[in-house]
Amino acid sequence: MTLSDEDAKLITLARSARARTNAQHGAAVRDQDGRTYAASTVVLGAMRFDALDLAVAMAVSSGSKDIEAAALVAERHPEPIVDGTAVRDLSGHGINVYIADPDGDVIRVGVT
Repeated sequence: MTLSDEDAKLITLARSARARTNAQHGAAVRDQDGRTYAASTVVLGAMRFDALDLAVAMAVSSGSKDIEAAALVAERHPEPIVDGTAVRDLSGHGINVYIADPDGDVIRVGVT
């Protein structure tokens, strides 16, 4: 699959976020102005925050009103689930969510 440079950047950012913290998932989103935000899954005692939800929250806290694209990096099995995440709440329209393995190979492209 051939990605645009901007979409490939999302996967690179998501991979880096995951690797930095050795987390289960890494994610990145691009907002309506082309700004990018990356996060990893956070597990603290009784709290668990999904990487994709955190990346969206970071975008919103910086003033973003819309998400153009997103990427989620995780192990191939089990395949990560992105339905019902904050991406859907903020995008309000169909966007590409690139699901990639830790090597950056796109497993599938979901549309929310």
